[in-house]
Amino acid sequence: GKKGIIVMNAPEGNIITTAEHTMALLMSLSRNIPQASSTLKTEKWSPKQFMGVELFEKTLGIVGLGRIGSIVAERARAFHMKILVHDPYISKERAEKLGVELVELKDLLGRSDFLSLHTPGLPGKPLLGKEEFEQMKPGIRIVNCARGSLIDDSALIEAVQSKQVAGAALDVYHKEPLDLESPLLKVNEIICTPHLGASTGEAQEKVAIAICDQLIDYLKYGNVRNAVNVPSIDAETLAQIKPYLVLGEDLGNFISQLADSPVTRVEIQYNGEVSNMKVEPISIAILKGLFSRSIDGINMVNAPFIAKERGIEVQESKSSEVHEYTSTVQVQIVSENGTRNVTGSIFGKGDSRIVQFDEYSMEAVLSKNMLVLKNMDVPGVIGNLGNILGKNNLNIAGMHLGRQGETNNAVAIINIDSPPTTETLRELRDTSHILSVDSVTL
Repeated sequence: GKKGIIVMNAPEGNIITTAEHTMALLMSLSRNIPQASSTLKTEKWSPKQFMGVELFEKTLGIVGLGRIGSIVAERARAFHMKILVHDPYISKERAEKLGVELVELKDLLGRSDFLSLHTPGLPGKPLLGKEEFEQMKPGIRIVNCARGSLIDDSALIEAVQSKQVAGAALDVYHKEPLDLESPLLKVNEIICTPHLGASTGEAQEKVAIAICDQLIDYLKYGNVRNAVNVPSIDAETLAQIKPYLVLGEDLGNFISQLADSPVTRVEIQYNGEVSNMKVEPISIAILKGLFSRSIDGINMVNAPFIAKERGIEVQESKSSEVHEYTSTVQVQIVSENGTRNVTGSIFGKGDSRIVQFDEYSMEAVLSKNMLVLKNMDVPGVIGNLGNILGKNNLNIAGMHLGRQGETNNAVAIINIDSPPTTETLRELRDTSHILSVDSVTL
C-alpha cells in the first residue's frame, strides 16, 4: 500500500469450483463416501456400517446467499431439496426469484437437515458455537467451505460426539495448514479436505484470465476491479464520479500550495447529488492532490497511507442538502497557522470550477497556472496588476473576483498562460493594497 502498488484478486474465477466442492462434500457427507472408501482399502467389506441418507426432499439451510451460496442453492434444488436461507442483505423478491425461503438464523438451524456456510462472518465470534449447536435439528449435517473461523471446533466435536450433529465436512480451518494432530482429524464423522475449494484446473485458468482482463482494464481505462487495498470502481461508477475525481485532485493540489505550515487535519464535505455517489475514491483523489507536489510517486493506493504516516487526520462528511449548486466538494485544511478551504463544483460536461475560496464566493476556472491574490477592495488594484503582468510578458487567460464586504478585502484567482518568475511575484507583493500573492500550478 505505502509503495503505491495495487493488489487485485479474482474472486469470480473460484465461484463455480467452490460451489461444486460444496456439493461434493454434501454428498460425501450424506453417504459416508470417504469413510467407506478408507475402510474398504483396509480389506474390510462393511456396507451396513455406512448407512447414509438421501438428499431428496431434505431441507438445506444456507447462511449467505452470495455468488457461491446462490449456485449451491440452484444445484441443491436439482436434487429436490427445500432451501432455507439466512442473509440480512437479500430481499424477499430475490429470494422468491431463486426459489428459497428467507428465515432467521435460529429458525434455519432448527429446521435444516443439512447446513452450508457461505458468509465471511463477524470478527472475533464464531457463527456456530455451543449455543447454536444446541438450537440445531438433531442429526443435522454441516458443510463449511467458507471460513474456518465460522465454527467453534471444540463445540462442533462435542456436538458430533453427543449425536446432536450427525457429521460435518470441512474444507477451511482456523489455522492453515491444519495441524495433523488436530482433534478434528480424530473424529470419524468429520470429513476434512485440505482447502480444495479453488483447486481445479478450470478455476486456475479462469483466475489467470480474470487477472489479465482486470490489469488491461486498469492500464487502458483506469478501472479498478477487485482490488484489496484501494476502492474498486466499476466502469459505470467511474463514468459517474470521474469529473469529481479530477475536481478532487485539483482542489487538494490547489489548497496544498496555499498552506504555510504543515497540515494536521483535512476535512472533506460533500453536498448535494455527489453525496449519494461513491465518494471514497474522491476523498483519496483529494489526498493524492494534497501530496502531489511534495511526494514523488503519490497515487490512489498510497495517498491514505502517507496521510496516516504523517499523522494527518482525515474527516469526511456528507449532506444531501442542495444550496446554490447541485453538487459541491469542499476541502478544508487545518494547520498550525489556521485553516484554509476551497469549494468546487462541476459545470456542464465536466468543467471544474472553484465556487468558494475561504470566505469569498466566486466562480473560478481551474487551470494549469494561476495566481491567487488577496487585496484591499479599493480602486486601481486590478489596473496595477494588469500592468505588472503585461510588463513581465504574462498573458491573462481569465480573472475571477470575490468580495467580502465586512473586511473590505477581496480575492482574485487569475488564470495565466505561463508560471510567474520569482521577480514578478516579488513585484506584485510590493504593490500597494495587495496583501498576499501565491502562485499555484496544477
